Amino acid sequence: MAEPARPGTTTAPATRADVARRVAGWAAAGAGLAGAVAVTVAVIAGPGPGVTGYVSEAGIAGNGHATTYRFGILALAGSLLLLAAALPPGVRAAPALLAAGAVFTAASGSVTCSAGCPLPPFERATVADLVHGGASIAATASVVFAMVALAVSGPVDRAVRWLSGGAAALSLPLCATVGLALLVIGRGALVGVLERLILALAILWGLTTAAALALTRR
Repeated sequence: MAEPARPGTTTAPATRADVARRVAGWAAAGAGLAGAVAVTVAVIAGPGPGVTGYVSEAGIAGNGHATTYRFGILALAGSLLLLAAALPPGVRAAPALLAAGAVFTAASGSVTCSAGCPLPPFERATVADLVHGGASIAATASVVFAMVALAVSGPVDRAVRWLSGGAAALSLPLCATVGLALLVIGRGALVGVLERLILALAILWGLTTAAALALTRR
């Protein structure tokens, strides 16, 4: 005998839009994972200077793993776009921020820096270095602000708000520290380690948020 429905509850069949958002969520998680693996392989296997250098140095022209690195960056950009598509209707700011982050991430992967990826004020940078560095900073800022927007967004599930709030609380001070360190001491182990922490946190947030959106039943 079937169990009677509980008072005050209804179960509505999933619409095509709901299914499409779930598919986008799983696709975002898959693309993010593939991108993270590719970038990690390129950074670890490449001839870079280790944690004293920038992650972007794995994509310098002539590096044997530059193609792997660029593939990973473009996959991460695609993951951000898919994550924006997986968000429920009514969410403000976050979809546009994620889309902007995807564009800047793709630009960062397409415009490679010169050897060492020099940045001012302590190093002489080329136009390509400035474009690459600016795109990378803008991409990170867009993703972090998307975390903040989702942390206070009512239409998303509580798990997504919790994940976004926690990731934003960790990312904001790390980003501020990196910005200050670049202006005060320039390249070094501190900046290299913090940069990797920020990227790892952003990728982990993207993967878990995409999975949470894909699993949410509306």
